[in-house]
Amino acid sequence: MSLRKLSLLPMLAMMLAFAAAGRSNRPIEEFELSNATSKKPPAVPLPVQSKDARDLGPGKLLVATRGLADPNFAKTVILLVHFDDQGVVGLILNRRTDIPLSRVLEGFEGANDRSDPAYLGGPVEIPAVLALLRSPAKIEGAEHVFSGVYLISTKALFEHTLAARPDPQVFHVYLGYAGWTNDQLRKEVELGGWFIFPADTAAVFNSNPGSLWPQMIRKTELKLAGRQPVPRL
Repeated sequence: MSLRKLSLLPMLAMMLAFAAAGRSNRPIEEFELSNATSKKPPAVPLPVQSKDARDLGPGKLLVATRGLADPNFAKTVILLVHFDDQGVVGLILNRRTDIPLSRVLEGFEGANDRSDPAYLGGPVEIPAVLALLRSPAKIEGAEHVFSGVYLISTKALFEHTLAARPDPQVFHVYLGYAGWTNDQLRKEVELGGWFIFPADTAAVFNSNPGSLWPQMIRKTELKLAGRQPVPRL
C-alpha cells in the first residue's frame, strides 16, 4: 500500500456504496464458524451481551465469538459507526499498527509531528482514512456516533482537528473499515459470530487495545458461568 495515496479521503457515502453493492468484507456464504467442532456444551443466552440482531445500531460494539474463524475478524472488537438502510460501517478497535500518523496523514497540515500510531480499521478500502474523536462539544461536519464520540471522514475536518492537537487518548485514526449490508450483518449475528455490547467510550479509546478482546470475551464467559446450576454435593 502506498501511503502517499491517503491524501484524498473518500466520503462516507462511498463506503456505504461498497457495502450495498456487495463489496463488503466477504460474502455471507464464506462466513466461517468453528463451533461445529467444539466439544463445549451449547451456550446459554446471555442477559447482558446480546446475540439478537435487533439490537444492532450505531454505537454498538461487536465482539467476535471464539468460534469466528474468519482471519479478518477473529478476536476483534468493532465499533459500528454508521447503521441505516443503506448499509453498515464499523471500525476494528483492537488492531493497532506501528505506522505513525505523520506517515499515514502525509501532506495534511498539523500531522508532521504526530508519532501516535494508526489502527487497522478493517479489510475494506484500506487506503481510506477515518478517525474517531471524543469531544464534549458538537463537531460540525462530523458524524455523531454516540455520546461524545464523532466520526471524522474528510481532509478538511482532519486538518481542523489536528490544528487543535488532540490527545492520542481521545483521537484514533484508522486505515480501512468493515462494511456490511444490513442483511449480511444480521445473518452473521444469527449464525453466532458476534456478541453485541452497548456503547462504551472506555472500550473505544482503550489504551491497551491488545487486551480489549480478551477482557470483553471474558465478560461473556463470566456471565455464562454465573447462570450455570451449582452442583449438589
